[in-house]
Amino acid sequence: MKNVEFFRNRRSIREYLPEEVPHEKLLRVLEAFRWAPSAHNAQPWRLIVVRDSDTKRRLAEAMASHWDRDMERDGVPEMQRENLTKASIRRFAGAPLLVIVCLTMEGMDKYPDRRRQEIEHVMAVQSVAAATENMHLAAHLEGLGSCWFCAPLFCPDTVQEVLRIPSQFEPQALITMGYPAEKPEPPPRTTLEEIVYLYPGRRME
Repeated sequence: MKNVEFFRNRRSIREYLPEEVPHEKLLRVLEAFRWAPSAHNAQPWRLIVVRDSDTKRRLAEAMASHWDRDMERDGVPEMQRENLTKASIRRFAGAPLLVIVCLTMEGMDKYPDRRRQEIEHVMAVQSVAAATENMHLAAHLEGLGSCWFCAPLFCPDTVQEVLRIPSQFEPQALITMGYPAEKPEPPPRTTLEEIVYLYPGRRME
């Protein structure tokens, strides 16, 4: 079980030290991303790395503005919306590093029917998720913290506009990264007995 401790000790980090991430460490983390498995080995991903403070803030503010409009339509009180969007801007703009993970269907198979084409898109999403997990584990191995945010899924056009991302690259996730300034307690986990089923009918022990 010794090797399992590496995974147990990884945390989603939301607060970072102001220290920059060395370029060499970043390259090793991105290399781990690159070597993830993917459907058809299509590698249906693109990454945008953002270090510039002004760009991080513009992106954070644009995404927060979109979120505020969504919450207003949902009837969320103004004061609560303001607190949430301010926290979001601070979190994204204050991280030493942002990595925007995008999906591309350019190398995926193409089908004439909608059903199989939608499945192909799901396969690309799964591939991008696998690579993103590689990135988190590599960051942990390098002594860095990271956190996976799905916010770009709710405002892809906004992210594409701010970062000038071509329309064929679909923003899927925003990853904050840096040296941890916090040490969160481990979150609860379900037991193996609750989530694993051995066929036919045996229990995990």
